[in-house]
Amino acid sequence: MSLPMSTVVLRNAEIINEGRRLRADVLIRAGRIERIGTIPPGTKADQEYDLTGKLLLPGLIDDQVHFREPGLTHKACIASEARAAVAGGVTSFMEMPNTNPPATTHAELEKKYAIGAATSVANYSFFFGATNTNLDAVKATDPRKVCGVKVFMGSSTGDMLVDAAATLEGIFRHSPTLIATHCEDTPRIKIAEAAAKAKWGEDVPAGEHPHIRDAEACYASSSMAAELAKRHDARLHILHITTAKELSLFSDAPLKGKRLTAEACVHHLWFAEEDYARLGHQIKCNPAIKTAADRAAVRAAVAAGVIDVIATDHAPHTWEEKSQTYFKAPSGLPLVQHSLQVLLDLVKQGAFTLETAVERACHAPAILFGVEQRGYIREGYWADLVVVDPNKPQPVTKDGLLYQCGWSPLEGHTFGSTIERTFVNGACVFEDGKIRADAPKGMRLSFNGNRR
Repeated sequence: MSLPMSTVVLRNAEIINEGRRLRADVLIRAGRIERIGTIPPGTKADQEYDLTGKLLLPGLIDDQVHFREPGLTHKACIASEARAAVAGGVTSFMEMPNTNPPATTHAELEKKYAIGAATSVANYSFFFGATNTNLDAVKATDPRKVCGVKVFMGSSTGDMLVDAAATLEGIFRHSPTLIATHCEDTPRIKIAEAAAKAKWGEDVPAGEHPHIRDAEACYASSSMAAELAKRHDARLHILHITTAKELSLFSDAPLKGKRLTAEACVHHLWFAEEDYARLGHQIKCNPAIKTAADRAAVRAAVAAGVIDVIATDHAPHTWEEKSQTYFKAPSGLPLVQHSLQVLLDLVKQGAFTLETAVERACHAPAILFGVEQRGYIREGYWADLVVVDPNKPQPVTKDGLLYQCGWSPLEGHTFGSTIERTFVNGACVFEDGKIRADAPKGMRLSFNGNRR
């Protein structure tokens, strides 16, 4: 059985790690990488795999997912979406606080950690959610145990829209850990929504979404957040950048030492405005998928290091919910099972190199959040690993989806690669297209604590 205390040998792997390619064997013992190099034949192991012709990557660390538990489990739950995550090569996730009830008290946050411990096959952490009224609780967040503080600066989700100027000043002045923001200007969006409703009524065309939530709405909020962070010397990570204009806020300096960082999400790298005609509200998300020119600029920023991290913003809804008219159809789409395959296809298209994809999706989240002993293929680190067959095409079919919502906007596309196996803490949890029955639960992520 593939258990955390077992010994595993991976032979003849083409390792993509820390900007280089290396052909080597890997010895895993008690959940950690013990040796990278030549492992002598006959080495005693519980499992041995020949990875000739395969790629071995660090497991992806997705710094933005919505797994909907507690309270929204008709859409998804931590167990189901963690299974989808590891099927896609994501071995660790950081989940957002806009559940029901929201994780805006430390008591509610710890309830989510308990669910993760009991049900998640991936490693996990959960953001603490800021509101207009919980600044003292934000100050009490433990930077060694919690990935960060999430601030919705432009997406009203229950009580989670933070728009009080004094509260924002307090969060940026006092947060003991990294602040992650959703940045869109709500007043501008409300005006655009009213104009669209006056023209079309309830049935606004899906293609109007990037005009309602336009580049100016993004930039107005992102630039304000960047100014607040500079004023208070806060660590600010702006999530899901979608516009060329916003890129002017960021630099291509090395990630270590940056105080202002940016994330791009795979759907904004993959889709563009013309896809609304084909997919409608399936790709309605906030911030909106925008023009092909914006997409090209964000791809180039990933390649150049202006965008630091790639994630998903995985946000499932039921098919029935997404089939409603514009103002009723919720924003968000399921992505976590296919993010690595999207990146591998983009590599083949020449958007950026495979080494860059690994840097942004594996190494950079570990650096940015101070994740301890993960995100790299290094001796002594936890063995969170993904085996990819780069030459085996895989179609996206409904029966292959592990999302609880049961649909994907990528259905019908054939990826050029296949996720063959995923190891979490040294245990093979996914292989042959299935979650293993003996897959153990993941671990709570720990952080170095020096993230103010």
